[in-house]
Amino acid sequence: MTDFHFQLTDEEKTYLKTLVTKSIGHRLGLTPAPDMHPVSDKLKEQYGAFVTLNEDGQLRGCIGYIVGQGPLFETIAKMALAAAFEDPRFVPVGPEEYDRLKVEISILSPLEKVPDVSSIVVGTHGLYMKKGNRSGLLLPQVATQWGWDRKILLTQTCVKAGLPTDAWKDPKTEIYWFQAEVF
Repeated sequence: MTDFHFQLTDEEKTYLKTLVTKSIGHRLGLTPAPDMHPVSDKLKEQYGAFVTLNEDGQLRGCIGYIVGQGPLFETIAKMALAAAFEDPRFVPVGPEEYDRLKVEISILSPLEKVPDVSSIVVGTHGLYMKKGNRSGLLLPQVATQWGWDRKILLTQTCVKAGLPTDAWKDPKTEIYWFQAEVF
């Protein structure tokens, strides 16, 4: 896999995290509208990105685009709202939760087909698996957070995709990897 050398400055990271919190806060009527003028041209480039929200150490929402669908800063603002209010696994975030939300942003490298599953490095590679009309994605940090090895990562990506746990062994299953800048 081509190494992902996308890096953001502290100023760019702060801008994006503020964009997330103010987008959510504005929707809840708690903060002014976010500043939609990015601090650099890098934030206008197209990348896949996910916004993850945690509350009191528990997942509260996580939604993103695998592939860039417009300027990165706009994607982050949209995914912030989607993670807070549209993740089907959770009820929408309420105003009383706003101050307890912790934000994590993942900027994704382009997807590449995995040449050999033994090359997957836990904690470095996220996986996207697809077979038929089913697909699922796990970000690189998920396996590390749960203490998984490569086989469990593959199995859990199958589960996320709604596939049998050994579908990763099926030649008809497409497996892609990516890296992420996570902050």
